[in-house]
Amino acid sequence: MKITVHPLFLAFGLFYAATGRIFEFAVYTVTAVIHETGHSVVAANLGYKLDKMVLMPFGAVVKGNIDGLKVRDEIKIALAGPAVNVAVGLLFTAAWWVFPECYAFTDTAAFANYSMAAINLIPAYPLDGGRVLSAALALKTGKERAYKICRFSGVVLSVALIAAFVVTLFHRANYSVLFFATFALFGTLSREKDNVYVKIGAGLTETKLMRGMPVLRQAVSANVTVKKLISVIDGAAVNEIDVYDGDEIIATLSQKDVTAIIERGEIYSRIKEYLQRTKKF
Repeated sequence: MKITVHPLFLAFGLFYAATGRIFEFAVYTVTAVIHETGHSVVAANLGYKLDKMVLMPFGAVVKGNIDGLKVRDEIKIALAGPAVNVAVGLLFTAAWWVFPECYAFTDTAAFANYSMAAINLIPAYPLDGGRVLSAALALKTGKERAYKICRFSGVVLSVALIAAFVVTLFHRANYSVLFFATFALFGTLSREKDNVYVKIGAGLTETKLMRGMPVLRQAVSANVTVKKLISVIDGAAVNEIDVYDGDEIIATLSQKDVTAIIERGEIYSRIKEYLQRTKKF
């Protein structure tokens, strides 16, 4: 996975360094990576992997080629990041109760994770809450209209945050609000794919074979979906899959067969359907 840093993230880091909060910035950086890892793990279980991560203030803008997924799976990917942050936040909260002397460190880490989760659940694009809203609206309005609605909500959020920052200038300037507004506006208007989920391939490469690879033989029912098959295979091994119909083996899938099935992208189809189309059964 390629990890790059957006200029806005560097500006955010310089601001924290200038104000003597470099440790806090480091904690938020790790929190953002943890957040993105949550998305990545769930996407991998659906047959996709994170190809690129761009670090930005308050997280990374989650975009990518995940067309063809059912709404519930799109929502799972979107909510995975905040869910991981909440879990990590609870872990640090528990650590504070068990080891009160580490409060100075666990307090910052817990707050960073809770705030990352809360912010990303705001129903405005490009935040995770906006993606959940987009997926839900797509069922009634279609993807294109849902996308436009969520883009609009992102612009409204950005304008509201900028107005909030202006208000803070009359009391005590809160530059974090300004950075968040810039992040939201950039993510809303940006057309480039900062993070790209690509289909997981199970093909062999010369590099892998030069290192040597184990052969992994497993058994599945002909009625399992491609989605389930993806969760079974091991990308570090040569996979051979015995397909059973009841207690009878009806086919053995080679590594080439497994790769072909995954590349079709029909993750909700059953293995039996693939075998029937290819006349392997």
